[in-house]
Amino acid sequence: MSTVTQVLKALNSKGSEQTRRMYARHGASGPKVYGVKVADMKVIAKSIKGEQDLAMELYETGHYEAMYLAGLVADGRKMTKRQLDSWAKGAVWEWSSEYTVPWVASESDHGHALAVKWMGARKEHIACAGWNTYAGLVATRPDEELDLEEIESLLKRVEREIDSAPNRVKYCMNGFVIAVGSYVTPLNREAKATAKTLGKVEVDMGDTSCKVPLATEYIAKVEKSGRAGKKRKAIRC
Repeated sequence: MSTVTQVLKALNSKGSEQTRRMYARHGASGPKVYGVKVADMKVIAKSIKGEQDLAMELYETGHYEAMYLAGLVADGRKMTKRQLDSWAKGAVWEWSSEYTVPWVASESDHGHALAVKWMGARKEHIACAGWNTYAGLVATRPDEELDLEEIESLLKRVEREIDSAPNRVKYCMNGFVIAVGSYVTPLNREAKATAKTLGKVEVDMGDTSCKVPLATEYIAKVEKSGRAGKKRKAIRC
C-alpha cells in the first residue's frame, strides 16, 4: 500500500458494526468512522512503516482510524512545529487528542513549547493534547533534561484548576500527576502529595466501562513493581 486511497480501502475492509458502536460510545461516530480494531490498524501500520509523507496525508483525511494510524507511523522528530500544531487543532476525537498527537509531539524538539502552549488553550481537545504531551515528555526524557521547577508548578496548577477544568482535561491532568509520580524521581514525593490532595477525580466517561485511575493507587502500583523512575523509549502504544 503506497497511496491514501489504498490505505483507506484496507481500513474500510477491516471495519465492523460492532467496533463502530464501541467507538460511538467513546464519542466517534459518522461516515468517517470505519470501525477498525486497533490490532488491525497496527498490522496495516507495519506495512507502511517509515512512510512519513503518507502518514501526513492520512491524518489530513479526517477519518478517525486514518488519523490514529498516522500517529502509529509518523516520526514526530521529522514534523515541523506548524504541522504538530495543525494536528492538535484537528484532533477533535479524544483518541486523537489524547494519544495520537502526544505520541508525535513528545518525540519532537518542539514538544515542550507546544505542550505549554496547548495546556492553556480554551478548546478542550487542544488542552488535553497539551497535558498528555507534557506527560509524555516526563515519561521519556531524562530527569536532568526536564524543568523540575516548572513541573512542580504544574502539579500545583492541577490542584488549583482541576475542579473547574473541562471534563476530559480533568482526566488528562490526573494522568499528568500519575506520570510525574511514576517517572520523575526528584518530584515523586510532590506528585504523591498532589495525588493525595486530588483523591478520586470525577470525570464523565460517557456510555463506557472506562474508569478514572486513582492517582495514589496507580503511583503506588508502579513503585511496588519496581518501575518507578524508569523512563520509556516512547509513549506510542
